[in-house]
Amino acid sequence: MRCTSSEFTCVCPITGQPDFASVTISYVPDASIVELKSLKLYLWSYRDEGAFHEDVTNRIVDDLVAAIAPRRITVTTDWLVRGGIHTIVEVSHP
Repeated sequence: MRCTSSEFTCVCPITGQPDFASVTISYVPDASIVELKSLKLYLWSYRDEGAFHEDVTNRIVDDLVAAIAPRRITVTTDWLVRGGIHTIVEVSHP
């Protein structure tokens, strides 16, 4: 299963400037799946939260593993360019 959101937003914990990313969640479910409205609300919960790119991507994986215990999961965050640097973070479990 693959879910994508191009509207992910959080703020830089150092400068307070907004960061924008596309999030792709690919997983092989076990007994549970992600309910899409709940996923949307969860992703929106980061809008006013300070988070580094790597940390927020790891937290999304950790939270989804705790919530649905998928067989495998990969979360990729593709961040818009800021300061001339384009960042893509990919985290997998296991």
